[in-house]
Amino acid sequence: MGFNIEQIRKDFPILQQQVYNKPLIYLDNGATTHKPQVVIDTLRTIYEKQNSSIHRAIHYLSEQMTSRYESARETVRSFINAASIREIIFTSGATGSINAVAFSFGEKYVAAGDEILISEMEHHSNIVPWQMMCERKGAQLKVIPFDEKGELQLDQLDELLSHKTRIVALTHASNSLGTINPVKEVIRRAHEREIPVLLDGAQMVQHGAVDVRELDCDFYVFSSHKIFGPTGSGVLYGKEALLEEMPPYQGGGDMVDQVSFEGTTYNTLPFKFEAGTSHYTGAIGLAAALDYIRSVGIEEIGRYEQELIRYTREKLEGIEQLKIYGESEKRISVFSFLLDNIHTYDAGMILDKMGIAVRTGTHCTQPVMDHFGISGTIRASLVFYNTMEEVDRLVEGIRTTIQMLS
Repeated sequence: MGFNIEQIRKDFPILQQQVYNKPLIYLDNGATTHKPQVVIDTLRTIYEKQNSSIHRAIHYLSEQMTSRYESARETVRSFINAASIREIIFTSGATGSINAVAFSFGEKYVAAGDEILISEMEHHSNIVPWQMMCERKGAQLKVIPFDEKGELQLDQLDELLSHKTRIVALTHASNSLGTINPVKEVIRRAHEREIPVLLDGAQMVQHGAVDVRELDCDFYVFSSHKIFGPTGSGVLYGKEALLEEMPPYQGGGDMVDQVSFEGTTYNTLPFKFEAGTSHYTGAIGLAAALDYIRSVGIEEIGRYEQELIRYTREKLEGIEQLKIYGESEKRISVFSFLLDNIHTYDAGMILDKMGIAVRTGTHCTQPVMDHFGISGTIRASLVFYNTMEEVDRLVEGIRTTIQMLS
C-alpha cells in the first residue's frame, strides 16, 4: 500500500467523527489505539459467519476457526521474527503476559534471597507482578534509576547485576517519558552473567520494527489494543528452552494432555500456557492488524513518526509555560508535560472541549512522578495516523488553555 497519510486516516473510521462539533484529534494512543476497517471487518465476519470454539472438534466451523487462530500465531511469529510458533503464546495482553512470566519463571527459578532487577520508569504492570512474586518467594526487587533526562543510568547496571539476579524486566520504551531504552546493551551485559531479560514492548512494537532474535531477549510482551488490534488479547514471546522448563501459569482446558484424579500431564508448547477457551477472535483480529501494518510498511511508519516527533517537540518547546518530562533524543512519539500552575485535570478538560483527546494523571507510572516530585502530567501520544496539522491544533489548544487558566 505504501505510506499515504490521507488514505491511512480513511482506513480508521473513528477518526472521521466530530466531538463537541469539532473534528476529533485523538492523542491518547499510549492508552489504546484505534482499529482500521480491516480489523473491524474481520471481527464482524467471524461473529456473523465463522464463530466456533477452537481445537478439539472436527466440525467445519471449529476447523475453520482453529486454522485461522493458528495462522494468526504464525503471523505474530513472523512479525517479531521469533524462531518458532512454539514460542508465541496468546494472552490477555502485556499485563497478562508479564504476570504469567513472573509466576511461572518465579516458581521454577527464584528462591529466597534472590533478586529481580527492573527500572525506575516501569509501568505498574512491570512492577507489581514482580513485587508479588518477591513476596511469595522471599526475593528482593532492585531498581535501575533514570536521570533527569529520563534515561537509564547504565553506569549503575554492573553493580546492580549480581550472582543473585535471576531476571531483568525492562520496558523497551517508556509510556510516560517516551524514552527508548538501550535494551540491546542491557541484554548483552545481563547475558554475560547468564541472566535472562524480559522486555515490555507494549509501547514499542507499534512504532518500529521489533526482531526478538536480533535483540536476543528471552521474553517479549505486547498488547493487541496498543497495536491497532482488538482489546483483551496480547502476546508472550519466550525462548523455547525457557518455556519448556517453566510450569504453566493457569490450569484448565487446552493446556492439558491427560487428566485424572491421580494427576495431570500438560500439553506441549505453546498450548501449555493457554488455559481455557482462548480469545481466538482477538488473536485473529490482531493478525489482521499486523497484516495491515505490513501493508503500510513498519519502516515507513517509523520514518513518518520520527518527523512527527521532531515537529511536535519543536512546537511544544516553543511554549514558554510548558515543561516536558522526558528529554531523551531516542524516543517514541509520546510527550508528557505540565503547564505553569495549571492542574492537569483542568487542562485536559478544556482540551477535550476543543475536540483534543489527551490523557492526564500518572499513566500507571507513579514512581516516575515521584522521581520528579509531581502528581502527574498531561500526555499527548501520537501514532502514524496523526498529522502535523493535529499537532498545530494541540499547540493552539494549549495556548488557549494557558490564557484561560493562568
